[in-house]
Amino acid sequence: MDAAPAPLRLRLDGAALAANLRQLAHLAGVPAYAAVKADAYGLGARPVAARLAAEGVAGFAVATWAEALALGDAGTALLVLHGFTADCAAAAAALPAARPVLNTGAQVAAWADAFPGRAADLMVETGMNRLGVDAADVAAALAAVPVHTLHSHLACADEPSHPLTALQLARFRAVVAATPGQRHALANSAGIHWGRDFSFSAVRPGLGLYGGRSHPDATPHQVVTPEARILQVRTVPAGQAVGYGATWTAPRDSRVAILNIGYADGIPRAVAPHLRLRAGSATLPAVGLISMDMIAADVTGHDLTEGDWLALDWRLPALSAASGVSQYELLTRLGPRFERIWG
Repeated sequence: MDAAPAPLRLRLDGAALAANLRQLAHLAGVPAYAAVKADAYGLGARPVAARLAAEGVAGFAVATWAEALALGDAGTALLVLHGFTADCAAAAAALPAARPVLNTGAQVAAWADAFPGRAADLMVETGMNRLGVDAADVAAALAAVPVHTLHSHLACADEPSHPLTALQLARFRAVVAATPGQRHALANSAGIHWGRDFSFSAVRPGLGLYGGRSHPDATPHQVVTPEARILQVRTVPAGQAVGYGATWTAPRDSRVAILNIGYADGIPRAVAPHLRLRAGSATLPAVGLISMDMIAADVTGHDLTEGDWLALDWRLPALSAASGVSQYELLTRLGPRFERIWG
């Protein structure tokens, strides 16, 4: 049986993705490990990895061993950020080039027992209080397993005036001083924009690769544009309402298009008052509430009909700032009904 056509499209700009990597790597001046966790923030880990590998990325970072197996051999280093537990041994054995980023003493012991002599990375807690061993426990970890790179993670690097970033840098510098001869990595996309004092041996860009602005100084290229089809165009007389809750009333006789996309596809209801759609050079406002799989748009004065495709204006920094929905959520929520089309 022939497959039905995908109801939605996600236009993905490969040249923009590559340009974002080059820009971040140039700023950092050291090798970059690209974060491709959560299926490359929803874009597709395998096609993203292939494009970034062609740009000379040093390696990739995923969250779990399941994600590592799904990505497979990307031809370069692979970091597993959530570390290692004994039940992941089969996956680790199947991926001999992968390195867990060990986060606890128990993980260090489990890795040393399962894979004696095999290198791992180590996460060090410097102030985020999320994952990582305390600085006092680094020496014991280094004695137990061969460590390739020591990492830490910045909590507030997207806020230029936040004092925690400088404090974390100072704490990480103390770790670096205590571990001469080791490799070290601290900066994410936001941290890269703090300057090369944060670069150390490598960086781990994520959001900035995919078009998100992780720092006020960042100038990312847009990578992602969702597209949806018009199911129906109807005339709504002045004074009549559209959609659940009757939250939008036509100010004049209006032509309203109903599109086949909604919050089930990752379009949060909070973006509704700020969402714009594009038909060629025309910009059209979304109207009313976002439904599970429908959005309405005011297309008065435009020659649009059933079956036409409209693009959502998905500039992450602007839409996030207007709606309060994080850029990460605007990316990772985009669902499986989209056909992902690389250009």
